[in-house]
Amino acid sequence: MDTLEAIHGRRSVRRYQDKPVPEELVRKLLAAGMSAPSARDAQEWQFVVIDDKAMLTEIGEINPNAKMAQHAPMAILVCADLSLEKSVGYWVVDCAATVENILLAAHALGLGAVWTGVYPRQERMDGLKKLVGLPEKVMAHSLIVVGYPAEQPSPQDRYRSDRVHRNHW
Repeated sequence: MDTLEAIHGRRSVRRYQDKPVPEELVRKLLAAGMSAPSARDAQEWQFVVIDDKAMLTEIGEINPNAKMAQHAPMAILVCADLSLEKSVGYWVVDCAATVENILLAAHALGLGAVWTGVYPRQERMDGLKKLVGLPEKVMAHSLIVVGYPAEQPSPQDRYRSDRVHRNHW
């Protein structure tokens, strides 16, 4: 799959087959995430791979947008380690770039994934911090639910010329 095909074909998948994701693919997803750009090359991301069924079910209570996690084989909690931060506040965009890389890699590997927001909702950040035992300087950013898709959302042409401005508004 080429890059543009991955970008235009990727869709949020919220239904999964009852099939585990092999460790080799988990590693590829995380390696893709770690290949994202970051401000001043800080690479302040940390990841928690969650495949415990009880924890995946509890995630839906912490983050209502991630209730589908209870039916998925795994999720990846993308976090920022503020002790690695070089440009204050850029961890938010650095982690977002990481998330997008993981989503594209999942699609390219035949997996389905959905990005569920955690930051800036403090109750979600605190709930996930407690659930997985994050250290004090580590912030929960996003939760990506991953599995083999049990649905195939159709690609859409999302180009909107009314959103493009050249040189001036």
